This record gives sequence, structure tokens and C-alpha cells, in this order.
Amino acid sequence: MLGFPARRPEADDDSQQSWRENWAETPLVPAASVAGAALSVVIAIMTFLAALTASFALLLTQASHDWRGQVGAEMTIQVMPRPGRDLDADSRKAVEIVASFPGLRDARALSKGQSEELLAPWLGAGLDLGQLPVPRLIEVRRDGSKPLDEIGLRSALAAALPNANLDNHGAWMQRLTTMADVVVASALGVFALVLTAMGLAVGFATRGAMAGAREIIQSLHYVGAADSFIANEFQRHFLRLGLRGGAIGGGAAALLFFALGALSRQWTTSAGGEQAEAMFGAFALGWDGLAAIVALSLGVAGLTGLASRVIVHRSLRALN
Repeated sequence: MLGFPARRPEADDDSQQSWRENWAETPLVPAASVAGAALSVVIAIMTFLAALTASFALLLTQASHDWRGQVGAEMTIQVMPRPGRDLDADSRKAVEIVASFPGLRDARALSKGQSEELLAPWLGAGLDLGQLPVPRLIEVRRDGSKPLDEIGLRSALAAALPNANLDNHGAWMQRLTTMADVVVASALGVFALVLTAMGLAVGFATRGAMAGAREIIQSLHYVGAADSFIANEFQRHFLRLGLRGGAIGGGAAALLFFALGALSRQWTTSAGGEQAEAMFGAFALGWDGLAAIVALSLGVAGLTGLASRVIVHRSLRALN
């Protein structure tokens, strides 16, 4: 706790005018100091980490939206082989039902070779599917401009083809949505922890700056300086530090995503790159992502100045 006098005399207008005119020559908080430079570095690092987590959450949210759009736009009809039934004829019948049903755009039956390619990663290449009860798959695309009566479609398939099963990929959509929500929530939790750590660092720095300027604050307090004036000086100082650190951290995060975007365009030629792009997109933030980083940097600066002002006001009120 700072050693301020218990009471301060009422200063007249001439004394207040005098120290206000001479204040510009002796700032309360030095503009350039080792502690200030260190705090700028801390703010830059915290802003960089916060921008990374927020941008990652934004990219994953966009990718999840694309996943749901792609998976939800398609359905699959499985025509199971049964004794006494012609699998090819049943597949053609299923395509005819889909073609005449409103709300569906088209249907395509996968050939035997395409089915073998789908099963090759699990069963191996060159396998003769004629010896296995492998269902015939039919890809069905929804028509987004028309409503689909899914119950009616299931009934029509069941009436004509008892060995046909309609899969709307609802289970996969639920799993993808749950996974994306968990990862986004985790990223937002890390984001909140980073901002909390930065707020604590600003709080310690503010109290340290007040302790270093104890004699000056005591003199100003004694001659009648308003608490708001002292708080404004600290707020301006820490706002400058926040702007500097936020600009450096936000700029570094934006440059990193630009570099990742350029690299991802080269990675797409490999299998791993295709999987990463399918999972997280092309690491392209777009203008909305860049605007979010700019807003985060400005918000960090504003929170830094506001936190220092609140801490100074509380300390001065306790001493008054």
C-alpha cells in the first residue's frame, strides 16, 4: 500500500493551474522504461496467442458449417442383396423412385468398380466382391429449392424395395457437430485464459508503476490533484503500451495465417494436405477473420487502459 497522507488540504485554483501547466515536463509514468517495454512484449505475446486461438475457432466453425452443408445435401440408399432378387434391377428401380420424387435433384448408382474402390482401404485391393454380400450404393442429392418429404421417400422405397435402406447421414452430422463444438469451446476457453493472464499482468504492472511513482503521486495528491487526473495519466500510458503490443501480436498472427494459407495451397497436392484442408479449410481467414484480429488488437489495448484506470481508482479511493 502506498504511503499517502491521511488528509490533503484543499488546493486553490492558482496552485492547481500551476502544477497542471508544468505537468507536461514531468510525466507521472515514464513513457520509455524497461518495465513498459517488457509489458509491451507480454501484451504482444498474449495478443498473438489470443488471435491464434480465436482465428482457429473461427476457421473450425466455418469448416464445420461447410461439413454440415455438404453432408446434409446428400443421402445414400443401400440396396442389400437378397436371395431371389436382382441387385442391378433393384438399383435401377431405386434410381427411378428418386428421380420422380420431389425435393431430390438427382441419383447415381455406384458401379461395382466404384464400390470396390470404397472398400479397398479396409478389405484390400483386388478383392472379388461377388463372393461377399456387399450392398449397392446410390448417391442421392437434395434439391435445396424444394422441401423433401423424407418420411414419404422412406415409405416409397419400403413399398417397392424391401431390401433398400435410406441413410440421411444424420449420425455423421451429429458426430461432426459435437466434435466441432468441443474443439471450438476448448479454443474459446484457452482464449479466455490468455486474456485473463494478460489482465493479471497489466494489474501487476500498474501497481508496480504506482509504487515507482509513489513520491510524485503523493505530492499531486497532497496539492489537490483529482483522482481522475492521476488515473487518466496511467490510462494513457498503458493504452499506448496496449496499442503497441496489440499491433505487434495481431500483425504477427495475421502474417502467420497468410503464410499458412500460402503453404496450404501447396500441401493440397498430397494426401495429408487434402485431409488437413477438409478438416480446417484452406487456412484462409478472409476479410472477416482479419477484421476479427484487428478488433481483438484494439480490444486488448482498450482493456489494458481500462484495467489500469480501474486499479488506480480503487487504490486512490482506498487511500482517501
